[in-house]
Amino acid sequence: MTNGNGTPQEEAPPQLNVLAQYTKDLSFENPNAPASLGQQQQQPAINIQINVGANALAENDFEVVLSIEGKAETGGQVMFSFELAYAGVFRIQNVPKENLHPLVMIECPRLLFPFAREIIATSVRDGGFPPLMLDPVDFVSLYRQNMARQAEQQLGAKPS
Repeated sequence: MTNGNGTPQEEAPPQLNVLAQYTKDLSFENPNAPASLGQQQQQPAINIQINVGANALAENDFEVVLSIEGKAETGGQVMFSFELAYAGVFRIQNVPKENLHPLVMIECPRLLFPFAREIIATSVRDGGFPPLMLDPVDFVSLYRQNMARQAEQQLGAKPS
């Protein structure tokens, strides 16, 4: 494609802009306080689940929601539990259609994660416990697992 004088037209570079970030939902439960706040005999078992969801708001605008749920238990007792839905609105332009889905589901939550991690650490600390510092998340692996699971479900849903 030329720009009229015979020279090739330059394509606009890909762009990813964060338009907004916000806490959509936050819940922290400390069901056995104050008993759970005392010295514990053993390290609690901590279970964390992470999910990513996205929906299109406009042609180039997407809301991405990073959902993180966690629970700490010791001796069959819940010490604390939390749920966080942290979201961002992203404007993505000049990205080939085949690259758009991985970009939304990998790079956008990667940008949101440090903020969600801080909210969780602060909430757990404010609940009377040492701050819970979540390990970094491999969003590429999470994306591949989710795509494989969706493919299996689609294969299982087809009549034989």
